[in-house]
Formats: sequence, structure tokens, C-alpha cells
Amino acid sequence: MTEVYSPTTAPNPKSSCFSVPSDNLDRVRFALKVLQVLLSLVAFVLEEVVSSCLSCSALYFFEFVSCTAFLFTLLLVILLSTPLHGRVGISCWPKLDFVYTAVMGLLFLIASIVFAADNGGSKEEMTAVAFGFLATMMFFLDVGYFIKTRGLPSMSAPDTSNGGVAAPAEVEKLNAPE
Repeated sequence: MTEVYSPTTAPNPKSSCFSVPSDNLDRVRFALKVLQVLLSLVAFVLEEVVSSCLSCSALYFFEFVSCTAFLFTLLLVILLSTPLHGRVGISCWPKLDFVYTAVMGLLFLIASIVFAADNGGSKEEMTAVAFGFLATMMFFLDVGYFIKTRGLPSMSAPDTSNGGVAAPAEVEKLNAPE
């Protein structure tokens, strides 16, 4: 017996949810970003189990930075490794990724130094500081690898297709009398 109906669509091998490597994220940087997420999460969890603090401001700053790094880096990994980045409306992903990673690495370094200098010396605090420095190292390795493989991202004028400021020639054309 022959089939009356045959399949009308062919499977699409590119329809995978995750697409690594991609234009925005290669395998090495994906691995570095996953390590950033995991180390930030561990640093945050370890900081959360600290039961008492002598000077809590250093602890709170470290908590803020580690939680922010975890959540925003996870979001960035999801956006860059899935087709979702095309739906957000941002056209300058390399610049955004580079600046975010560099700033977060610097903030994590400052938070780890401050927390290392001003804590009660408990095992939880010292372990959280160690994971903070490990996360910092992953952020800086990511920045270094980005520069090595792609160079510094262009910090030129914004792209007008993304809602940026129009180029001067376009403004003159719009304001010219007819």
C-alpha cells in the first residue's frame, strides 16, 4: 500500500534553539560566559550563607555585584546563543558584550577586593571572596580573548538603523526647504 500523503516540509537542521558558534559568540567565549555565570552564582550563594557581618556594607556591595553579574550574564548568554538576539532590536551586540564584560569584570574586582579587606574572616566569606576573584578572572579572560580574536569593537557613531541619531547629512536633507 502506498502513502497518499507525503510529508510537505523538510526538517530544518538550523532550527536548533541554541546556535553556538554564531556571529556573536564562538565556543571559547560561550564556555567563558558559562563559567562567569556559574562562578558568579556560587559567589552569590556563598555570600548569602554568611550569617553575621562586622561591616555589612562590603558584604552588601559584593552581594549586589555577584547577583547582577549572575543575572545579566545569564541573560546575555541566552540572548547571544539563541535566535532571540535578533528580536531585541540591538544591532551593536559586539560593542554591548565587550563593554558589559569589561565593566562587570572591573566591578567584580573592586567588590572582591573590598570584601576581602573588610570581612569577619569566616570560611564562607573567604570562599565567597575566592569565587569572586575567580569570576573576575573569567570576565577579564573573556575581554582579553575578545580583543585577541575580534579586536576592539568600534566605538564610532551609533547606527541609525537601531534608532540612533541620524547622520548630519540626513538632518540637513530633512531641514532643507523645498
